[in-house]
Amino acid sequence: MRLSEEQVHNYRDRGYLTVESVFDEQEVAALREAFLRDCQVPGEQRIMEDKGDAVRAIYSSHVRQSEFAALIRTPRLLGPVKQLLGEQVYLFQLKVNAKGPFTGDLWAWHQDFLAWKLADNLPAPRLVNVGIYLDEVTEFNGPVIFVPGSHQGGLVGDGRRHATKSIQHLDPDDISLTPAQLAELVEERGMESPKGPAGTVIFFDPQIVHGSAPNMSPLPRKLLIATYNQVGNEPRPVAEPRPDYLICRDNRPLQATDEPLVPTT
Repeated sequence: MRLSEEQVHNYRDRGYLTVESVFDEQEVAALREAFLRDCQVPGEQRIMEDKGDAVRAIYSSHVRQSEFAALIRTPRLLGPVKQLLGEQVYLFQLKVNAKGPFTGDLWAWHQDFLAWKLADNLPAPRLVNVGIYLDEVTEFNGPVIFVPGSHQGGLVGDGRRHATKSIQHLDPDDISLTPAQLAELVEERGMESPKGPAGTVIFFDPQIVHGSAPNMSPLPRKLLIATYNQVGNEPRPVAEPRPDYLICRDNRPLQATDEPLVPTT
């Protein structure tokens, strides 16, 4: 897959780009099944909802499930990512944010790069987030909301806003924008919430302001996010490095492969 000049321009200008039907029904079903298997693997890589036993997020599924290992190397993702970054890339982080029916909580308004700058001493926002809809995303099941173009102004904040919400990862609540900051951005740029069928891919900038509301519907909403980083832009040393399940340490350039996502028998 290769992005057109118009698509690249839209990504640079708006901070995100949506492409439908990148993955077919069989592939999405295989990824969903792999996610459900991974939810049964105990460990700190599973982030649970504050109330109940539902999984809120799970990290680094590619080291445990072959479907995700194949996914991060597919040309359908690596091709566009290399177009947008213009360099050799490696996987910086992989997670699935899961909003179960009636239970999925909100994700506060934030910018991803601030978390990586604070926690990992990442030098520059030379990354691309690649979101894959593992369920249909509608206006009802807690879709991601973007402030288009908000990445162009760089970081809005420069530190943590609240006491630590989770000891397992840096939660968006910890670095959330203030109501005044968000109101000013929205007044200037508005808000957009891209919907789409399962298998849709959304590329978004690490500095775009985004968040999502709780899932009050009976419909699930699972969003896989693979974050690619330029080789050479690795985190610098810190006193207390975060665990490997949060940040990938293997910075060797990824090579595209045609390994199928659906296991063959």
